[in-house]
Amino acid sequence: MLDWEVCLEVLAWTLGSVALFFAVVHVYLRWKYTAQIMRIFQERPFFIVPRGKPNPDAEDVRFPTANGLHLAGCYHSARGPRRGVILFGLEFGSNRWSAEAYCTALLDAGYDVFAYEPRNQGDSDRDETYAPLQWVTDRDLADGRAALNYVKSRPDAPDKIGVFGVSKGGSVLFALAAEDPAVKCVATDGAYATYTTLIPFMRRFVAIYSPRKKLLQKHLPGWVYGSVGMAAIRKVASLRNVTFPPLERALGRVRQPVFIIHGAADNYITQEMARVLFDRTKSEMKTFWLVPKAKHNQALHVAGDEYHGRLVAFFDEHLGSDSSGPDSGVLPGSERPVETVAGS
Repeated sequence: MLDWEVCLEVLAWTLGSVALFFAVVHVYLRWKYTAQIMRIFQERPFFIVPRGKPNPDAEDVRFPTANGLHLAGCYHSARGPRRGVILFGLEFGSNRWSAEAYCTALLDAGYDVFAYEPRNQGDSDRDETYAPLQWVTDRDLADGRAALNYVKSRPDAPDKIGVFGVSKGGSVLFALAAEDPAVKCVATDGAYATYTTLIPFMRRFVAIYSPRKKLLQKHLPGWVYGSVGMAAIRKVASLRNVTFPPLERALGRVRQPVFIIHGAADNYITQEMARVLFDRTKSEMKTFWLVPKAKHNQALHVAGDEYHGRLVAFFDEHLGSDSSGPDSGVLPGSERPVETVAGS
C-alpha cells in the first residue's frame, strides 16, 4: 500500500474517532444537563424595572395585532416642529410610560415617540396561551410588527421611522429593522440575543456544577455547548408553544445606522456579548458606546446628560432633517459611511 494511502486511512480513522468522541460527549451532556439548562433558561432575572406615570399630554391608544389582540401604547408628540418619529421598545416587565424618561431629550429635540406594551404586559390584552420570558419569541416580534404598522398607518405617518429599545425591547427592534425598510436607524441599550448569551452562561454553569469542569472548559469547543444548549431551548420552545428567533442571523441583514449602548459593569449581558452583536451588524455607520460603571439597563442613570446628548446626536444625524417641515430633506451625515466605535 502506498504511503499516502496509509496516511489517508490514519486520517480517516482519527477523524472518525474525534467525531465519535464529540458525539458521545454531546449525548452525555444532553442527558446530564438538558433539564438544568431548561430550568435556568426559564428563570426570570431580578432586575429593577422602571415604571413611569401616565402623561395626560400623550395620546393613549390601543391597536390590533395580526391575531386580534389589542395592545396599549402612548404617542408623545414632539415639543416643537417634528423632525421624525421614533418607535420605543420597552424592557421586559416595564410599562409604556417609562419611555418618557429615556426619550425626554428626544422629545425636546423634535421627535415624536411611540411606546407600546407587548401582550401580557401593562394594559395590553392577555394571551392565555403565552407566558412571556426575558427572551425574544415569535409573539414579541408579532407585537413589534403591529406597533410599527400602527405608526405607519397613522394619518400623520412619517416617511421614515427610527427605533430605540432597551434590553429585550432593543432586541425586538433590531429584528424588525432587519425586515422592514421603513426603519431608517436603530439605537439600543442593553440589547442581547439568545444564542450568544446562552453559550457563556453554559460555560459558567459547567464551571459551577461539573466535577470535570477544567477538562471540559479547556477542550470543548463552543459549538458543543451551543448544540446542547439549543437542544434544551427547542424543548422549552415546544413546551411553551413558541419559537425563539435567532437574532444573530437577523443582524446580518441590518444595514441601517446603528448605535449600541451598553453598561461596562453589566454582569448579566456582558460587554463581550454586546460586542458580538455589534460586529454582526452589516451597517457601515455604527457606534458602540460602553458606559463605565453602568450595570444592566442603568446607563441612563450613570451617564445622564451625556446619554441624552448622544441619543439626540445619533437621531439628528440619521433621522432628523434640515428642513423645519416634518420628515423632509437630506439626512445630515448620510453621505459619510464610516464605522466608529466610541467608548468613554
